[in-house]
Formats: sequence, C-alpha cells, structure tokens
Amino acid sequence: MQMEVTQLQQSALTQHALQHEPTKTFRHTIDICLKDSNAYGNTYFARYFEWQGICREQWFFQCISSDMLQPLGVFITQYAHQDYSHETFPFQTVECLVNTYDIKHCSFNLRFRFLVGGKLVSSGYQKIVFANHSKKITRLPDNVLQDIREFEIPQFNN
Repeated sequence: MQMEVTQLQQSALTQHALQHEPTKTFRHTIDICLKDSNAYGNTYFARYFEWQGICREQWFFQCISSDMLQPLGVFITQYAHQDYSHETFPFQTVECLVNTYDIKHCSFNLRFRFLVGGKLVSSGYQKIVFANHSKKITRLPDNVLQDIREFEIPQFNN
C-alpha cells in the first residue's frame, strides 16, 4: 500500500511539473579557472554569487532589455542565497539555468541552477527590486514584466 501512495505522489508531482514548465529557461556556461579555487582545490563558495551576477546580467541583456533599463532606473539585489550540493573544480564547465518566479509590479525573483555534466552542483536565488534614479521603488514597464514572465516557474520553498 505504501508503494502505491508513493507512485501516486510521484505521478502528481510529475504532472504538476509538466503543467508548470516555464516557456523559456536561460542558459549560460562558465568555465572554472584556477583563480576560482581555494587552497583545497575546489571552487571557492563566493564564486557562485559572482556567477549569479554574471548570469543575471547576461539573461537581462540578452532576453529582457539590452540597455538594462538604464534610462528608467536601476536594479537592486534585495537578497541572494546559494545552496551547495557537490564540489566543483578548475577546468570544469558549469551550465547555469535561470528562471523567474514570484513576479510583482516592482520586483521579481531569479532562480539559479548550476550543473556540471548535467548534474546539479548548486542552486540559489535572488530577489531583484527595480528603482528609479532617485532609488525610489518603481513599477517595471508592462512589456518588461511580460518578457520576465516568459521565464517563470511555479513558486517553490526557499
């Protein structure tokens, strides 16, 4: 009986995931260099936050607005988080997948998944707030919100 419940739960989770698959997922690759490693030879943890920033900027530049909305305002990272699953090492190639969630008029969240050889090695998220040049929180343009929603995934527990 317990096996049937587990199979039913797995089937429901699979159906949920298929129904809520994002229209798009942004992909960016990063090659790990010696400068990215620590004294133990694995990747220094702070590099993942740097990679979040690189992938965020590439996603925004390539997919949302090549001028980064500079004429209208600035993006402020309200918070960032990173979880580590497996070590990485110099000369590996990391693929970063970027999606959005919890999109509001003035803010949105980015979900980062870092993979090596198709295996998840780390994941994280950021909350991004848009503000005008006076640093007052401001609504994102509707066309930008629409573009951001193309990368949306269902809410998950942080």
